[in-house]
Amino acid sequence: EGAALATGGSRRGIVVSTLAEGRFFAAGGFDDILFAFPVPERRLPECAALARRLQAFQLLVDSPRGLELLRQNPLPGGKRWLVWLKLDCGNGRAGMRPTDPEALALARSIARGAPELVTLVGVYAHCGNTYGCRDVPAVQAVARDTTNAVLAFV
Repeated sequence: EGAALATGGSRRGIVVSTLAEGRFFAAGGFDDILFAFPVPERRLPECAALARRLQAFQLLVDSPRGLELLRQNPLPGGKRWLVWLKLDCGNGRAGMRPTDPEALALARSIARGAPELVTLVGVYAHCGNTYGCRDVPAVQAVARDTTNAVLAFV
């Protein structure tokens, strides 16, 4: 109920951190879900099942290997993998640093490679480095730094 309220009843545009959450929300009528985790090779069949089921199932790519994995496992029926390039703006958990030339090369590779199989939706950064902040100004500083890093990359 909370997710329906948060989306204004549209049941679109939500982010989940596990595939179990994705399946739960899909069963509840949500059809636009971003799985905020880099392509998990061993869980690709589950991702593909959600991609086939939903109007828009999206996931993160943070390496050439992840992109290649998706290209080697196309979705049926004209569906495309919808991906966001995961940027690491200080969290240190996943993603490519926005200042790394390889990040731009990967974005170009996604966008220009095989858009009929894998489509670049955008870039994604998670401010998990705010978890250790002690006050609002510290959180705001992380948000500002992340925003500046993402905009400079874009």
